Amino acid sequence: MNLLLLPGVYAPQDDTEMLAEALREEAPPPGARVLDVGTGSGALALAAARQGAEVTAVDVSRQAVWTARLNAWLSRLPVRIRRGNLFAPVRGRAYDLILANPPYVPAPEDGRGPRGRARAWDAGSDGRLLLDRICRDAPALLRPGGLLLLVHSALSGPDRTLELLRAAGLKAEVVRRRRVPFGPVLRSREDWLRRRGLLGPADDKEELVVIRAERPL
Repeated sequence: MNLLLLPGVYAPQDDTEMLAEALREEAPPPGARVLDVGTGSGALALAAARQGAEVTAVDVSRQAVWTARLNAWLSRLPVRIRRGNLFAPVRGRAYDLILANPPYVPAPEDGRGPRGRARAWDAGSDGRLLLDRICRDAPALLRPGGLLLLVHSALSGPDRTLELLRAAGLKAEVVRRRRVPFGPVLRSREDWLRRRGLLGPADDKEELVVIRAERPL
């Protein structure tokens, strides 16, 4: 997919590809209501729209919102794109499928929180700055039988994600795993991650996981 990327907008990578694969496997029926939260470039929103879904995309970044709008316009696909913090713009609505590729990279904390481009990947000292909020708030936005597809790093605690989603009444499991070479962000804090015990002495790849969580009928 050829996408326009404004400065500071997260470029689709392995995590986006994994989530797109999971989306294709689920094959939501035409007219299914899909929410892409943290849309970035809009890649996943456009993939869902190509399958005939009714798609809403949300991002907190102005640059991401404009990027997604431009890509939707260039692709001639009808995607509603809203600016806001996670689920705030869609409170009270319900979806058949929620896609989430949030920031998940553990980062040394300086008391100020992520800023600028780093908002696309930095997620606090445990990588769960937004993951816990998604696990808490997403279940209420799913219709009966609805699905959440969520991708993040094994460094940020997939077991914790499964625990929270199951506690919310969803049937949750890891459906995809992939080991990928360290990107620039992980390489830049490799020593810090090893000191914290998140990486072993010989680890040279990051494991990504896709979690599928279903609300019972």
